[in-house]
Formats: sequence, C-alpha cells, structure tokens
Amino acid sequence: MVVAWGKAAYEIYRAVSRAIAPLLYLHLHWRRLRGLEHRSRWPERFGCPSAPRPRGRLIWFHAVSLGEGLAAIPVIKSCLQENPNMLILMTTTTLSAFEVIQVRLPRSVIHQFAPLDTPMAIKNFLVYWDPFAVILMESELWPNLIISASEKGVKLALLNARISYKSFRRWSMKISLPLISLMLSKFSLIVPLSMVEAIRFQLLNAPPFIISFSGDLKYAVGGIQLSERVNKNISDFKLQLIDRPVWMAASIHRGEEEVMVFVHKELTSEFPNLFSILVTRHPQHGRKLAQELQRRGLNVALRSRSELISPCMDIYIVDTLGDLGMLYKATPIAVIGGSFLHDLAGHNFSEAAAAGCAVLTGPYIGHFSSMLAEMQRVDSLSILQVEGKVELVRALKLLLSNSKLLAAHQKAAKHAFSVVSKGVVRIAWDLINTNVCKARSLNY
Repeated sequence: MVVAWGKAAYEIYRAVSRAIAPLLYLHLHWRRLRGLEHRSRWPERFGCPSAPRPRGRLIWFHAVSLGEGLAAIPVIKSCLQENPNMLILMTTTTLSAFEVIQVRLPRSVIHQFAPLDTPMAIKNFLVYWDPFAVILMESELWPNLIISASEKGVKLALLNARISYKSFRRWSMKISLPLISLMLSKFSLIVPLSMVEAIRFQLLNAPPFIISFSGDLKYAVGGIQLSERVNKNISDFKLQLIDRPVWMAASIHRGEEEVMVFVHKELTSEFPNLFSILVTRHPQHGRKLAQELQRRGLNVALRSRSELISPCMDIYIVDTLGDLGMLYKATPIAVIGGSFLHDLAGHNFSEAAAAGCAVLTGPYIGHFSSMLAEMQRVDSLSILQVEGKVELVRALKLLLSNSKLLAAHQKAAKHAFSVVSKGVVRIAWDLINTNVCKARSLNY
C-alpha cells in the first residue's frame, strides 16, 4: 500500500513539474539577467550539455552550492587515485560554487550546471551523460532525478546526508511520507552526518542496512592544500598587518554586518589600531556594505579592487570568492558568520580550525552543532560559541589582549580538527566503492 501511494505521489509530482517547466524557463532567464546564472551556460540547467561525453564509465557527483561542492572534492580525488581512468562529472547549482570549485577540481573532471528537476531536463541529462552511479551531497533529494536514475539502473548514494528538523516534519506528513519513502528506497548507500540524522532517515523509511557512517566530509575542506602562489599571498598579507590587532568575520549574511560593525566600534575603544576583516557571503553584498561604511566615515578597502592596506585603514571588505582559505591562514581570529541571526544555520568552521585560527561562532549553527560537539569533546577551547554581539565583544577583547590565551585557543582548534577529521575521506570512499561501484560492476 505504501509503495502504491508513493508511486501515485510521484506521478502527481512529475505531472506538476512538467506543467511548470515553462515558468521555470522564464524564472531562469530572470535569474540570468540578475547575474545569478551563468551568462552562456544556462541551457545546462535544462539538461543541454556544453561539453563532449568521453567514452567510458562515468560517475556523477552533485552538490548544490559551495560548501557541499568543496566537501565532495577530496572524495573525487580519492576516486581518481584508485581509478585513474574513471570519468567524473561534477554538477553544482549555484554560480558562486562554480566560480570557486572550477579551479580546485582535478583537470580531468567535467563540470556542468545541474539540471532542474523537471522530467525533460533530467531525461536529457541522464541520456547524454549515462552515469553508472550518482553521488548526491547532503540534502539533494529530488524526485525526478532519483526515481528516473533508479529506473535506468543507476546506483544512488547520499553523502554527508542531513535532514533538518523542519524538513523532517514536512516529509513526515501523510501526504509526503509515501513519496520520500519511495525515494529513499532507491538508494544503495546513505552516509548521515550524525546519529540524529540517521534516525530521521530511518523514520522516513530508509532501509537500515543502507545507512553507514564516515564522519563529516566538511572536515576534509580544511585539509585542502594551498598553492605556492596562495602561500606567498598569505606572507604578503601578513606583512601589511604587522603590529596591528586583527580579527575576521567570515561568510557574513545580510543583517549580520550590523553585528560586526558594532563589534568593530566597541573594540576600537580599547584597540585604536584595530584592523577588522569582513568577508561577505555574496560579492554584491560586500560592495554595497563598503559604500555604506564609507558614508559613515570609516576607512574601507575592497579586496576586488586590489587595494593595499594602509595604516589608516579600518575595515577590509572581502567581496571576492575563493579567498577564505588564504585569509584563515593570515588571520589569528575567525568569527564564523551565518550564525548571529535566528533564521540562519551557520557555516563550516573546521577550515578555520585547520588553519590554526582561534574560532568563534554565534548561537544559530543548525546541523553544525554536531561538528561543534565533536570538536569541543576533543578540546573545550577549540570552538568558542557566543550568545550574541555583546558576548562576542567580550570574547574578542580577551583574545586580542592576551597572547597566551589566543595561542591556547589556536592550538586547541588545530588539534581538535586533526583528531576529528582523521580518515573521514578514506572511509567515505571505501563505502562508495563497496556499496556503489563494486555492487554495480557485479551486475554487468
């Protein structure tokens, strides 16, 4: 009965997604005009390829945005190390993810923008690329993609699988439970972020025998090696900041800039030579923020203009993509954004910890709470969670005025990262290899 209801729900979803495809076409053009879609490669979103498909077995990795895409790269590299002739296709949804990830992917990896979840776009994509396996990252549960791939005999895996409490409640409703149950039954492997996530997937009727654990792949992002050119940039950046107290707010969202500017002003009363770095989540936000702060009388530099840091500079706004790894290495203290407004859910702070920063985060961290708990279990000083802007000011004053305390937090963060990240990529790839790649080869 559940299977029958699931198939009926899918047929309804399929019909609706087919009917709204023309509206999605118009919406995509609107996004392209606003600079949110690639100017020339937007047809890829409808399953129209822009690259040739080489001959051979192809495995498809899909991530919606930057964080998930970066987490997939170490697994892709492990795959290529063991299978040099394997074809790898990587898809992302957001333009910002593409702009950063394209320069970090191995040269042999093909990149395309992900197709919309309409029957025709998915059919076009699957027929052309003909993958033998699809590796989805985190929460990319799309009915047309999953069920169409399964019908073609394609193996499916979900890595770093997560499902928020809100999404869990939505999927648990009588009207949607049959559909998610059908979708989850098509997977050969689900690797959840935590035991809580695993229980949620099982309550949504995922078969228990397909669930395994590897650890959070976002730890692997912190282990990505920087190039010699980037390391030189780090040295140059540090020289410009010599003898100045420095802190950075990374990946801040709209609304959080007010928190960080408040913190900057409070700190300058005690540290008049303070240098604050604000890294905005989106470049457009950074440029607008720079204009606003200049109107307030602050001396501001924009990274996109390659402006040198002068002694009179107050705030350095990073409105470029792909520079966080370098900045974490150049900055002693990192405050992770996306965590100071109640409608946000945090960002990955393991990269800052791996770089040896003293790491602080706000109260709203969503599924990163598991990462916080793991790292604090190793060392309670590794990640400092504050309740709001007043407590953040207090914590930063302590770190900026006490070099021994700062060093202790930096050491704790790096140590905790090294402990919790050990073997994560290896385990994840072994699970894929056993449950997806080798299982598929047996059917040939």
